Amino acid sequence: MQKNYKPHPNSFKNTFCAFHEVLPDRVAGLKKQFESKAGSTYYYTEEGMYRVSNHWGRLANSKWRLIALEPETQSKIKIGFAKWEEFYPDNADEKLYYIDADFETNTANYQHKKNPDYDGKAILRTSFETTKRLKQVRNLQQLTSWAKHFDYDDIDDLRKQIINELIFTEKSLEEIKREIYGTQ
Repeated sequence: MQKNYKPHPNSFKNTFCAFHEVLPDRVAGLKKQFESKAGSTYYYTEEGMYRVSNHWGRLANSKWRLIALEPETQSKIKIGFAKWEEFYPDNADEKLYYIDADFETNTANYQHKKNPDYDGKAILRTSFETTKRLKQVRNLQQLTSWAKHFDYDDIDDLRKQIINELIFTEKSLEEIKREIYGTQ
């Protein structure tokens, strides 16, 4: 029988966490310990938390993201698991976040500086600054209209060059484009 583990009620306020999607068998037999007004259910273990929900992202005063299984499950309701030590502090003032781009899958996301994968190279920014830059990165990944002013052989190489500058420098997008355009 499951031991009733209960974290402190305020332990999730102002946190960032990336949950990993798991299959339903992981919560089978566990006792539901909390249900939110929005219908998400929570299962606590000594290792961490399972969250069953149809919505992820900003939650009240926290940023909780779900990293989906590959291949992605079809259900709208997803089950995520995170270890207790993967809940990192969040606030609007500190430079806590960096952007991580995957050029093979053409995706980008923000990560917390306490993420064990952080190598200290990407510039840390506040959540507001990170959100603004992330939008620019995603536009570069998904659109092509921005490239019409450039003389390039491979748009993917051009994208990568600009995105890396956005991630690893403090330069504005306009400065980066001017520098690249000026070297042509």
